[in-house]
Amino acid sequence: MTIKRMDNVLIVVDDLDATKAFFIDLGLTLEGETTVEGPLIGKLIGLEDVRATLVLLRTPDGQGIELDKFHTPAPVRFGPVDAPLNTLGIRRIMFAVEDIERVIGRVCAHGAELIGEMQYENVYRLAYIRGPEGIVVGLAEQLG
Repeated sequence: MTIKRMDNVLIVVDDLDATKAFFIDLGLTLEGETTVEGPLIGKLIGLEDVRATLVLLRTPDGQGIELDKFHTPAPVRFGPVDAPLNTLGIRRIMFAVEDIERVIGRVCAHGAELIGEMQYENVYRLAYIRGPEGIVVGLAEQLG
């Protein structure tokens, strides 16, 4: 048996509305939003008394990002919100974009922070953005 595709990446957030708006501003599409709870969910994820709101967003090519806001049990923050990029664990999500300047302007106008940007030879323009919840998103625009 082999992996067929990656379905989605889960990001647990406290401010669901701001994070959802950030990813929609980036160009993802809202696929659905629901609340889940009960012992079957708890058994699946190894927690008790689970109640959470889930938002599923999709990129134009079908990749998914799931945002979860836990109502119970309360979420646990691990480390600072603005952890540096050399912190162990998943540090960023990278998206291929068109018109990187426009994307940077759109998300920064809604409160995201530009960490840095550069051009890699004549191949890519790259930028790192910090959005709600300290989520770091990389943007890559292929040149030429």
